[in-house]
Amino acid sequence: MVHLASVPQDHEINAGTLPEAVKKISMQLSNDEDQFTTSIYGSRFAGEDLPRHEIPENEMPRDIAYRMIKDELSLDGNPMLNLASFVTTYMEEEAEKLMTESFSKNFIDYEEYPQSADIQNRCVSMIARMFNAPTSDENCIGTSCVGSSEAIMLGVLAMKRRWKNKMKALGKSTENPNIIMSSAVQVCWEKAARYFEVEEKLVYCTKDRFVIDPEETVNLVDENTIGICVILGTTYTGEYEDVKSVNDLLVKKGLDTPIHVDAASGGFVAPFVIPDLEWDFRLERVVSINVSGHKYGLVYPGVGWVVWRSAEYLPKELVFNINYLGAEQSSFTLNFSKGASQVIGQYYQLIRLGKKGYRAIMSNLTRTADYLSSALEALDYTIMSKKSGEGLPLVAFRLKEDADRNWDEFALAHKLRARGWVVPAYTMAPHTENMKMLRVVVREDFTKNRCDALICDIKLCSGLLDSMDKDSIKKHDEFVRRHTMRSSVSKHNHPEYKNEEHSLQGKHGKTHSIC
Repeated sequence: MVHLASVPQDHEINAGTLPEAVKKISMQLSNDEDQFTTSIYGSRFAGEDLPRHEIPENEMPRDIAYRMIKDELSLDGNPMLNLASFVTTYMEEEAEKLMTESFSKNFIDYEEYPQSADIQNRCVSMIARMFNAPTSDENCIGTSCVGSSEAIMLGVLAMKRRWKNKMKALGKSTENPNIIMSSAVQVCWEKAARYFEVEEKLVYCTKDRFVIDPEETVNLVDENTIGICVILGTTYTGEYEDVKSVNDLLVKKGLDTPIHVDAASGGFVAPFVIPDLEWDFRLERVVSINVSGHKYGLVYPGVGWVVWRSAEYLPKELVFNINYLGAEQSSFTLNFSKGASQVIGQYYQLIRLGKKGYRAIMSNLTRTADYLSSALEALDYTIMSKKSGEGLPLVAFRLKEDADRNWDEFALAHKLRARGWVVPAYTMAPHTENMKMLRVVVREDFTKNRCDALICDIKLCSGLLDSMDKDSIKKHDEFVRRHTMRSSVSKHNHPEYKNEEHSLQGKHGKTHSIC
C-alpha cells in the first residue's frame, strides 16, 4: 500500500508549535561558522601557539588537534633506541587492537565487565603457577596492579600489618618496624618504606659485590623486622640475588621472617632461561612475589602483578568489600579505577606465546646480551653483569682505569645520544666509591642487527673521544647537558623539588636509574 501525504495549509503549519513564552527564552549559544582549508598546515591553527596553560575559548577540528599533538610528540625520542628502559616497546598488531578495544572499560567494575575480571584471574593463576605456588593445600592469592611499584607497596603493607598483628598478640610494641633490603633497590622500595613509615635496614654493595650478602642480610633481622626484600634482577647490573641462601639461613636460625621477592624484571625471565634456579614459592620463607607485566612480561605499560603464597599472608583488614558498583566485590589496590587494556594485553601474550614462545624470546635476548658483552670486552670494557642467563638480559659495563684517558662513561653516553641511542650512565649504589657505569637493556625488539649498529657506534664514539682533548670534551658535555638532555631544561618539576644536579638522588646519596 502506498502512503499518500497531504500538503498542510498555511494555518496548519504553526499548529502544535511551542508557546510564545517558551519562544521568548533567549540562550547565548555559539554558532560560529566552521573554517575549512585545503591543508591542516594552511589553517590558522598552524600559525598559532598550541594552548599551554589555559583551556582555549574555542574548539578546533579533530584532524587538526590530532596532527598538532602528533607533531608535538614527534619531538620525543625513539622508544626502540632507548636502551635505558626495561619497559616493553613492541607488541603485535592483534594485541594492540584488543587493548584499544578495551580502552573504555573500567577494570574495577567487575559486575559490568565480568569477563575482564575473569581474564585477570586467569593471569593470576598462570603467573602464580609459573612461580611454583602451592596449589594442593593452600589457596594462593594475587591481583593485577598498575605496575611493580604498586605491587611492592601492597606487599610492604601486607608484611607490615601481619607483623603488627603478631606483635599485638604478643603484647609488644608496634613502633619502629623495619625492612631489610639491598642498597641497590629500585626507588619504589624507598618510597614504600618512607610512605608507610618503615625503617630501611640496608645491606650495602661493595666494589666487588653488587648484590646483598645473605649472611649479612639475615644478621640484620630483629623482632621488629617485617620482612626481607630480595631482588631477582637488580636495576644496576641485572644480577639475581641469592634468595635460596637467605631462605636457608632463616630456616637454619629458626626465624620466621618473611621474604618478598622483587621479581619485577626477572620474574618472566628466570622461569624460562634457568628453570632450576630456586627463588620462588619452592622456598618456604618466600611469602610474596611481584613481577612487572610491562617489562619482560612483554606488555605495554603499565601492568604489574603481586602474588601471595596464601591468604594467611594478606591480612583481611587490608581488603575492602564494596557494593556500590552493583555487586559485592573485594578490593586491595592503592588506586580504584583503571583501564582493562593492559590486563587484556597480558592475557594475549600468555596464551599467544605460551611457555615455548616466552622461552624462545628470552633465549634470544640472553644470546644477544652475551654477544654484546663479548663485543664490549673485545673493545676493552669491563663487564659488570652476568652472562649465560645468570642475570637479566642486560649488559652493565664500565671503562677500565686509565689515568691518561680524558673522558668517562658519561661522556660516552652523551656521544651516543648524539647518534640517537639512550644508554644511561650512572654511579653504582652507595659504598662502591662512586663507581661509574653504563647499562644496555636488551629488550624483545633489540635484534642482533640493531646490536651490531650499537657496537659500531660505541666504537666510533670511543674513537672520537680519544681524539678530543680535555677542554673539548668538557665543552661537549656541557653542551649536551644544556641543550640535548631534557632534564636540564625541564619545566615539569616544581622548583621546590627539583634537584640542582638534575638527577633523582635518594637519601642515601645514590642516583637512581629510571625504568
